[in-house]
Amino acid sequence: MLPFLAAIYWNVDPIIHKFGPWSVMGHELGPIVLRWYGLFFMLPFVLGTFILTHIYRSERTSPQWVDVITIYMLVGTIVGARLGHMLFYDFDALMADPMVVFRIWQGGLASHGATIGILFACWLFARNNKFDYLWVLDRIVIVVALGGACIRTGNLMNSEIVGKPTDVPWAFLFPRDTEHLIQGAAVPRHPTQIYEALFCIFLLVLLYSMWNRTKECTPRGRLFGLFVVLLFIQRFLGEFLKENQVAFENGKLLNQGQLLSIPLIIIGIWVLWRAGKDPKNPYGYAPRDLEESGVAVPRAVK
Repeated sequence: MLPFLAAIYWNVDPIIHKFGPWSVMGHELGPIVLRWYGLFFMLPFVLGTFILTHIYRSERTSPQWVDVITIYMLVGTIVGARLGHMLFYDFDALMADPMVVFRIWQGGLASHGATIGILFACWLFARNNKFDYLWVLDRIVIVVALGGACIRTGNLMNSEIVGKPTDVPWAFLFPRDTEHLIQGAAVPRHPTQIYEALFCIFLLVLLYSMWNRTKECTPRGRLFGLFVVLLFIQRFLGEFLKENQVAFENGKLLNQGQLLSIPLIIIGIWVLWRAGKDPKNPYGYAPRDLEESGVAVPRAVK
């Protein structure tokens, strides 16, 4: 293995700044902590609105709908990610104290749970507002790819979800990851957070390029199916380079992330195989209300 000096020493403070504490009428409040992870978690919801607005405008769908689906996505992502973590990785703690699910500040979000939450949120949005479900998913996965890149960057700033020891020249040392020290010291590891972030950027460019060529004639389900297949194949293979996240995964052939990826890959393959083959609805549909005299008013989130 290469000497430690050959590795990149990653010791970034996950906290950007602390505001406070303050004393109000004898009561101490705060501090309010601004973290890199929180910043990167919210960033795709901000940047994604610009991407989705461009997409909707290009297909003559009012950008007013972007604000509505963003709210659905925000709630679906947070709720799904938190519930997914508790159900898939910390079920015993959930059974011991169901209120722990609300303690998001203690950490614990799962990407597979976020995926399920997003799928459900998009279904609700499509049902409530007369959009085709796969039309919505085909466009939203472009933004989700951006979100994946941001989340993994947030994981890097937290020095979490680290890779296994390696001697590759781009290895990272994570001294803040005290759970995976060897003989009390950090050792060079795969920067798996960067691998996944770069792959998500690749997906963003690929999916946007495909959509830009066909736009409203994009075969229904093609972008969503391709996104799911590629993302979770990468996730399945990438897990072989990661340290296990929870103790019950140790000693198993496949870890929890890999097991959860398999059904999603199968679903993605099926959707991709069926993409655009419905003769009555080959491209999906959405309200083409941008150029109408009376632009439709999006319904409130229910």
